[in-house]
Formats: sequence, structure tokens, C-alpha cells
Amino acid sequence: MMFTPENTVLLVIDVQGRLAYLMHEKEKIFKHIQALIQMARHLSIPIIYTEQVPEKIGVTIPEIKNSLQDHQPIIKKTFSCCGEPQFLKHLSSFKRKQIIVCGIETHVCVYQTVSDLLDKKYSIQVVLDAISSRTKENNDLAIDRMKMLGAVMTSTEMIATELLRTSAHPKFKEILNLIR
Repeated sequence: MMFTPENTVLLVIDVQGRLAYLMHEKEKIFKHIQALIQMARHLSIPIIYTEQVPEKIGVTIPEIKNSLQDHQPIIKKTFSCCGEPQFLKHLSSFKRKQIIVCGIETHVCVYQTVSDLLDKKYSIQVVLDAISSRTKENNDLAIDRMKMLGAVMTSTEMIATELLRTSAHPKFKEILNLIR
């Protein structure tokens, strides 16, 4: 089933501190996460973003946080976002069952969150050009595991056009500029 703006939430996981700058292909993922955030804004899709123990790792990097100025992070200690009750409460408040997932690190927080969300019967699309780990091997391993669990893999351009459905959409030009 394809995602719709009315039933979707964007989840940005832990793009923070010095760790973010150690990611494999970091410039690419930062660019695509920024595009996803702007796309969500254009399509009125709620955004949730998290920070893993920011007092130790650091806060969300400026490249991403600047796009999220009207949002507050959900602070967590568990690797899975679902281990933080505030996250689950905030997510359920939207009454939406489709989640677009991006962030870091793929083999830890992204993987564990996706696994838990699938267990909770959410439909998940993981944006491959907007996730990463410090090594390509860990990233690839986590992608394989998430696929085995039933998560759908996508790209920034693919999810954007899926949500738009048509070039006649009133936000098509703005979103096209974000993904090209």
C-alpha cells in the first residue's frame, strides 16, 4: 500500500553531535534528511525527531536542527525510539499508521526502532539515501535485517513522488526543487 500525506509521520532519528559527522556518506544523508523535512512541511506531515542522550552525544546538528526550529526533540536513552514512553505517546497522538524513517545509526537506533514499530503494526518506509552508519558494512547489514522484518526500502525521490501521486499536485514544483 502506498503512503499518503494524511496517514504519514516523518521520523528523524538521532542526527546529532560529533557522531553525525562520522557517518558514511554524511553529506548525502544530511541533504536528503533536510529535503524530507521540507517535503513534510509542504505536505503537512507531522515530524518527530529524537536525540539519544544529548548530554553525552550532543544535540541535533545545525544542518538538520535549522529545519526543525518549531519542533522539540524527544530525548531518549533506549536505542529504539519505542523504548521512550514520550515518543510512543507523541506518535499515537497523530493517529497515523505510516512512518517514513531516516537518521542514524542504521544498525543501532534506526534498526531497533523499525523493528519495534513493525511489531506495533505500523507501516514503515526506510529512506535509504537518508540513513547511515559509521561503516558501510553496518549500514548494509541493518538494511538487510529491516527488509527481512518487513520494512519497505525507498529513496527520497521515490517517497516524495509517492506522496504527491501526480505532477498536477499543487506542491509538485516546490517538492521537485527539493529532490533534484
